[in-house]
Amino acid sequence: MAKASTVTWADHKRFLALALPLTVISLSTPLLGVVDTAIMGRLPQASYIGGVSIGVLIFNTLYWLLGFLRVSTSGFSAQASGRREKQASSLALFRPLVLALVMGVLMVLFQQPLKAAAFALMSPNETVWAVASMYFDIRVWGAPFALANYVIAGWLMGMARIKLSLYLQVTMNILNMLLAVYFVAGLGMSADGVATATLIAEVGSAFIGMALIARTGLISMASLSVKSIIDSTALVKMMKVNGDLFIRTACLLAVFNYFAVYGLRYGDTILAANAVLLQLHYVIAYLLSGFSNAATVSVGQAMGEKNALLFVKTVTLTALWGGGMAILLSVSVLFLQGPLIAVFTTLPDVQEIAYQYCYWIAVFPLAAFWGLQLYGIFVGATESAPIRNSMIYSLVVYFFILWFLVPYLQNHGVWLAFIVFSLGRSLFLWPYLPRLSKKITGTAAEAVFGD
Repeated sequence: MAKASTVTWADHKRFLALALPLTVISLSTPLLGVVDTAIMGRLPQASYIGGVSIGVLIFNTLYWLLGFLRVSTSGFSAQASGRREKQASSLALFRPLVLALVMGVLMVLFQQPLKAAAFALMSPNETVWAVASMYFDIRVWGAPFALANYVIAGWLMGMARIKLSLYLQVTMNILNMLLAVYFVAGLGMSADGVATATLIAEVGSAFIGMALIARTGLISMASLSVKSIIDSTALVKMMKVNGDLFIRTACLLAVFNYFAVYGLRYGDTILAANAVLLQLHYVIAYLLSGFSNAATVSVGQAMGEKNALLFVKTVTLTALWGGGMAILLSVSVLFLQGPLIAVFTTLPDVQEIAYQYCYWIAVFPLAAFWGLQLYGIFVGATESAPIRNSMIYSLVVYFFILWFLVPYLQNHGVWLAFIVFSLGRSLFLWPYLPRLSKKITGTAAEAVFGD
């Protein structure tokens, strides 16, 4: 049985060739909302940036909850790539694409109840809500295309067409930025301008993405039929994986929502400092997710090819590079916390509080990296139940610390709960690795790491 020592420099180069572009793609993912908010920040009324920020938050939350479309598609398509079957590759695209379009159309049909629910949760003033409503009413029509883009991106990633995926992401972001500037600065539009720009970018990206996929020659429409797309066994498997990943995302959303709720108890300054540090956390998570996504692609291919050696190498490589990046990020935060915090705020009181809690962010990469890498491994194998279970266990521990330690530790307790939650994602998912290793390689996990 192959050991970790069989990893060669060529393997490192192959893994990095996947991981580095995927890191860029991860970092560029939230740019649509960032561009919209930044452009509104140049207008004279604060209600514009507030309203658009709320609109962006609504769509970010909805699309984040439905992010399983991209994640599961990458796992299924990577396995199809490993099997080198055009029909399997085609079905790995069109099954989730149909689901994405149906869910997008439902969002359009039920846009008014969705908007009303968002208003009830956020309770903004009338001026801000008028701007948010204008933004929502336009951008919601892009929901089917935005969700289709998730599937397209996941499929390209799983098929290891990383350059095409990067090209598509960059094209969408540039198109959105240029149109937003033109509509707002050139035509004098406001929230309707940035919403229209994002809508056009999402629609255009979906059509460009499908055209790029058609040119790869990896799909065959002739091999598809309605019967094959709605095959009950395959659909049940896909829906199970998607359901588990949805629960995972819901757990994450609960963590961040309660983080904000508890932060509110300690005043505006601490709330703002926490928000700054959470932005640093997002950047770190995106940087680590590049290696996680590379693991998804490689493990999926290993599953499809029934290639035990590739699985062994992938687990080793993602542990080495993910761990190395975590150490680098942790040290960087410790030594560069001043400049990093200054990027997000110029307010002296917020900076001072952020410095007091910044060491928690330095700990975060070390606590979270292995859980993120394991997540990529299990997604590639489309073994979603362990992901779901580990998140639920971690969430229980998170709430335990919030309820019992925060009264004594206050905001430090909030951060402690978050770090333990991140560590729990590693510790609760790791015990499932031997079973997955045995399923793929025929032997236990010590074969992956050596005796």
